[in-house]
Amino acid sequence: MLSAIDLHKVLLQSQDTIPSFSVPEKSLRPQYNQFDFDQLETKRIFHRDTIKKTCIDYRLRFLDLDYFKGDVPVEAIESIQALEKAHKTEVQNMKIVAPSKLFKLKNADDPLLFVPIGNEYYYLIHKWGNDLHSLRQLLMWPFKNIVTSILSILLLSLVLTSLMPLNLFRAEPNWSDFVLIFLFMFKSIAAVVIYYAFAAGKNFSRAIWDSTYYN
Repeated sequence: MLSAIDLHKVLLQSQDTIPSFSVPEKSLRPQYNQFDFDQLETKRIFHRDTIKKTCIDYRLRFLDLDYFKGDVPVEAIESIQALEKAHKTEVQNMKIVAPSKLFKLKNADDPLLFVPIGNEYYYLIHKWGNDLHSLRQLLMWPFKNIVTSILSILLLSLVLTSLMPLNLFRAEPNWSDFVLIFLFMFKSIAAVVIYYAFAAGKNFSRAIWDSTYYN
């Protein structure tokens, strides 16, 4: 049985590729939350690039809390209040990582609550809900960018062509028949994908991870 994916653990694993955190000078971060950095848990501090990579891999959004239409649990509110009390400040500009369906988006399964702390770093306040399905990253891979989409179409075309009995068209089929059927499959699948993308107003994960627009 496949196990679910914990987004917090995914972020921690991705954080290895990001430079170590440095505390920004107060004068350089007036628009950020004023925290006592000695009291913050380092395993909850993530760079924007880490969050971006995770959102693209799992097709998630990273948007202001104002756009979130789900219910914020009591535990999350208590975590915010505890943070404000410990740091003697009012937490502002909170952001959420979650699937698109949990946001109120403008039209042309596992939320994480963050606050900005400066230098493009964010502090994870609370995580709730169910973990992501273990196959989500694989299923969302074709939507990352145009390269992954084309590779996915090529792979699917190859699989379908391999399943096609070539002797339906000729008693003694050869490689040219296989290539012709493969090209036909590729063009057909590509046409369906392009039509669906335009009709549904879909875009690649890299383009929508921090977009407030539905498409």
